[in-house]
Amino acid sequence: MAAMAGRAAALRRSGFRFRWRTRVAACGVRGAAQDAAGRQDYDVLVIGGGSGGLACAKEAAQLGKKVAVVDYVEPSPRGTRWGLGGTCVNVGCIPKKLMHQAALLGDMIRDAPHYGWEVPQQVPHDWRKMAEAVQNHVKSLNWGHRVQLQDRKVKYFNIKASFVNEHMVCGVTKGGKEIEGALEYGITSDDIFWLKESPGKTLVVGASYVALECAGFLTGLGLDTTVMIRSIPLRGFDQQMSSLVTEHMASHGTQFLRGCTPSRVKKLPDGQLQVTWKDLASGREDMGTFDTVLWAIGRVPETRSLNLEKAGVNTNPNSHKILVDAQEATSVPHIYAIGDAAEGRPELTPTAIMAGRLLAQRLCGQSSDLMDYDNVPTTVFTPLEYGCVGLSEEEAVARHGEEHVEVYHAYYKPLEFTVAERDSSQCYIKMVCLREPPQLVLGLHFLGPNAGEVTQGFALGIKCGASYTQVMRTVGIHPTCAEEVAKLRIAKRSGLDPTVTGC
Repeated sequence: MAAMAGRAAALRRSGFRFRWRTRVAACGVRGAAQDAAGRQDYDVLVIGGGSGGLACAKEAAQLGKKVAVVDYVEPSPRGTRWGLGGTCVNVGCIPKKLMHQAALLGDMIRDAPHYGWEVPQQVPHDWRKMAEAVQNHVKSLNWGHRVQLQDRKVKYFNIKASFVNEHMVCGVTKGGKEIEGALEYGITSDDIFWLKESPGKTLVVGASYVALECAGFLTGLGLDTTVMIRSIPLRGFDQQMSSLVTEHMASHGTQFLRGCTPSRVKKLPDGQLQVTWKDLASGREDMGTFDTVLWAIGRVPETRSLNLEKAGVNTNPNSHKILVDAQEATSVPHIYAIGDAAEGRPELTPTAIMAGRLLAQRLCGQSSDLMDYDNVPTTVFTPLEYGCVGLSEEEAVARHGEEHVEVYHAYYKPLEFTVAERDSSQCYIKMVCLREPPQLVLGLHFLGPNAGEVTQGFALGIKCGASYTQVMRTVGIHPTCAEEVAKLRIAKRSGLDPTVTGC
């Protein structure tokens, strides 16, 4: 049995075992060996120690299988490396949320005088202290994963993997359009969480949720931050909500260069980075100087080094992701892929974890349940958080037709914003429903404080097939932002002002 790269896992069907061989590299380093050829047999071999791979490995081991995990982190161009746990733990969800929290605390300090707290007008932020605390927590999670594998008797190989054939994987010890200066002088989101010193004035290239989240907390920590967007922000998300996200960021200090692409990065004698970019609409070139250039333009799965063709596993030639069916099976019946490396799957930690556990249970004969990828909730942790579950308004209209879709919406003001006199212009909720009674809820979109907490609660109802009628019969908890969802009475097509007044 074997697993794929990133947050991915591939396992055998009954009657097969997967053979693992550690090959001696030129430097002479050898991994653990079972026989003279350095081979070991496993029921389950997981390639990729991310969220999905670890969940699959732990579940299979708990169900009595002999399991190994093969995981290796290729350092970033700047040399950043990290431990077991994958993107989420090391360079994604966990450090991102903690730095987002640091920025939110800055907002609370600015609010404090309105609530009677006497605090200095200028409260400095210590990047080094924050970074050290965040990194120490991440390292504790790395260690925790290793302990959990050891407790379950899962063998861990910190080494690269490559297929020899469809039943043997070999371990080997480590041995797009290029933009001039990008690799030499830029960093990625992998690096930002491990910087020892403040990045200073920063250009963030990209408009994905990672790009906007990074730009958001950098601005919140008091840094001069600019986001360069080639086309649209938050592609794949509801575009009305995406526009509100960037409007809020712009009104709170983040600068945006829209419709621009970088062409070169040059290091000046004073150490600053001079970036040249092209305005796609006018064709004109412009330039600016920054202390740091952060590339957040997406990830490519580490599948090409796996030699999947030797095992007969098919991939998408453009995305390099592994083609899978509803059972997570690849083109080879006993090899499976889950998580970010699988084509058409949400790049989200919770889906990878659940898919990994369900896959292990199916292969161990404990369940026949398949992963359901519909109505998966998620949240973008920008300064004003955006949570969503289900279809965007665009997707609902494309699927059902505009005449069959009803959208209920509201602009609201969080109670916490009132005394502090915070702007709430972008605090907005919309519920996308079928128009025909009882008006099945197709999607919920929430922009405001604690969006993840709000969305997680309503996600259960939507997963269970909640209707608009049922949501309107739900008693809200007062005074909360979440109760505004249960008070959505204004339909978009009515043209009425959706601004909430009173309490």
